[in-house]
Amino acid sequence: MNLELKGKTALITGASKGIGLSLAYVLAKEGCNLHLAARNGAAMEAAKNEIEAEHGVKVTVHALDLSSTEAMEKLAIDAGDIDILVNNAGDIPAGSLEIVDDAAWRNGFDLKVFGYITLARAFYKKMKGKDGVILNVIGNSGENWDASYIAGSTGNAALMSFTKALGGASLNDGIRVVGVNPGPVATDRMLKIMKRKAIDMLGDESRWEELFDKYPGKRPATAEEVADLCAFLSSPRAGYITGTIVTIDGGIASRGSVI
Repeated sequence: MNLELKGKTALITGASKGIGLSLAYVLAKEGCNLHLAARNGAAMEAAKNEIEAEHGVKVTVHALDLSSTEAMEKLAIDAGDIDILVNNAGDIPAGSLEIVDDAAWRNGFDLKVFGYITLARAFYKKMKGKDGVILNVIGNSGENWDASYIAGSTGNAALMSFTKALGGASLNDGIRVVGVNPGPVATDRMLKIMKRKAIDMLGDESRWEELFDKYPGKRPATAEEVADLCAFLSSPRAGYITGTIVTIDGGIASRGSVI
């Protein structure tokens, strides 16, 4: 399917690995120019060289620690005018209320919750009347509440509400705002969460792979599966989709199971 993305420009945060990096390759294959933002500049430079050589699009790297409002505002200025904003950077810690302290809550929210809001505010103004898209990669714990990932559940639920509230009226301004809720995805980020769950559920972080037996299909999603969904939702093919969240978790949230 031609996603009609050729010549458009996308900014992806958290683009040095996982879902963000996979999405960079998918959008580049569709002809999108890219701005990639994350802390790991070396990984993004390697991706830039490969993507430009293979797909002939322009890739700009922004090596930044995005955990402050100032960094997000700088990124918004440096990236300039874009067609698609993909908010994907986040590292809210796993753990129960007793384990995650105030500093960890605030640091996690600064990067993901307030980071998404700051960039959305900055680019919404620029996108008015230009068929812009803001896509928030959130997480199914926002609809499948998990006491052992309480900060993540809380932050993701807030971003789901933010996405729906903004996206419910955004088409009046020619902008679509959508969210994607991945469940477990085979990334380094998931490994950290799984080890924490293995401690809580099995008493041993080294047993984290045993938890796969409880997943639909006995596996997590791949980053590529999530990236393909994000690319479609970012495209004109999804032109009447806004103010909603699409969940990709093998049915986990629908059956109400933590894992």
